Amino acid sequence: MFLEFVPAIAQIHLETLTQDVVACQKCDRLRQYCEFVAAKKRKAYAGWEYWKKPLPGFGDPRAKLLIIGLAPAANGGTRTGRLFCGDSSGDWLTKALYETGFANQSTSTSIDDGLILKDAYLTAIVRCAPPKNKPTRDEIRNCLAYLARELRILSQVKIVLVLGQIALEGYTLLMKDEFGMELKPRPIFKHGAVYSLPAGYPKLFVSYHPSRRNTQTKMMSWEMWIRTFQLIRKDIG
Repeated sequence: MFLEFVPAIAQIHLETLTQDVVACQKCDRLRQYCEFVAAKKRKAYAGWEYWKKPLPGFGDPRAKLLIIGLAPAANGGTRTGRLFCGDSSGDWLTKALYETGFANQSTSTSIDDGLILKDAYLTAIVRCAPPKNKPTRDEIRNCLAYLARELRILSQVKIVLVLGQIALEGYTLLMKDEFGMELKPRPIFKHGAVYSLPAGYPKLFVSYHPSRRNTQTKMMSWEMWIRTFQLIRKDIG
């Protein structure tokens, strides 16, 4: 069962968690890859000083919605220092959050751009960009303890939204390993799926990840994407 924290105490715990995440050195392969990305740099970002460290969560300590992605983008979050910031996935997510009342602006471009989330919190299964967006099972397990801490701190969360199959699998693994709950029947990855968990645990929503591949190939349209957030907003109230 998740713990109960008042928002002020939750903020203190989140700040401690942020320090622990940023200092993490558990996965040599991922740390080396982030250093490589920061040294190579995409031409468009040649003037940037890349963040290149593991990324903590971001958002409202009073969040009712927890959004779980796969990992920071190599030239997005790894560059800017914030999840879903500075890449096309972040563009889609921030616009949807803004249009459904979870964000104060529709863009997320840098860590100091003024973005504020209300009732929402962003996190990820893995906190460093993995090569080819494919973390190993051990790398996922190394990071799950951080997500478990977030879930315990963010005690007002009513809905968890997982973006992509790996995020769903990671969350399912987390519930079993960290909370002793094996989800039965096992949640199946399908865009738009909704699962009700036992009392005391958030409802689970499933979506495609808003990756450039998914949006440009029309696997996911804007209408499909925004509909998920509209349903979540209606559910939360």
